[in-house]
Amino acid sequence: MTKTWLISVSVAAALAGGLAQAAGDPKAGEAKAGTVCVACHGPQGNSIVPNWPKLAGQHPEYIYKQLMDFKAGNRANAQMTPMAAPLTEDEMRNLAAYYAAQTQTGGAADPAVAALGEKLFRSGNPSTGLPACSGCHGPAGMGVGAAKFPRISGQHADYTKLSLTGFRDGARANDPNSMMRGVAARMTDQEIAAVAQYLQGLSL
Repeated sequence: MTKTWLISVSVAAALAGGLAQAAGDPKAGEAKAGTVCVACHGPQGNSIVPNWPKLAGQHPEYIYKQLMDFKAGNRANAQMTPMAAPLTEDEMRNLAAYYAAQTQTGGAADPAVAALGEKLFRSGNPSTGLPACSGCHGPAGMGVGAAKFPRISGQHADYTKLSLTGFRDGARANDPNSMMRGVAARMTDQEIAAVAQYLQGLSL
């Protein structure tokens, strides 16, 4: 019941906001990425620093939303806030289109904790009311672009831990209707670490 309610509310809330987003120009985005974004997010959006997210293969709607949130101050980050501030909406769309078209490099999970991570990802934790991650992000962790649910498969474990901890502690609060804050609030440090490791190794 909890998982079904969460998915229904999440999808309705995300779609109610409307996409209002034209497709960007990947070539223009590539030019911008090569001068502005590559230092942190790596060639073709595959960052080599685990605290910085891979953008390759991410849904353009999600990338666009995050850039808009950084620019508007709805999401704070010492590195990204000043980088997003001068971007126009067209530049954000172009970057989103470029990164969405790239191929994400795979990752490997720590087998010592990946089993617990997979269990939580697919079934949640009924004893604490934690819903399954797959309920919104899909069975392969690929997310739903139209609902702005991000791809989380193959993402760096360190970045996923930072994101989930940020949602849990309130440092990150740009999730519609507190969806992720509500989920992360039910997660222990051990569960966050396990899910992050499992997702790092979940690649196509």
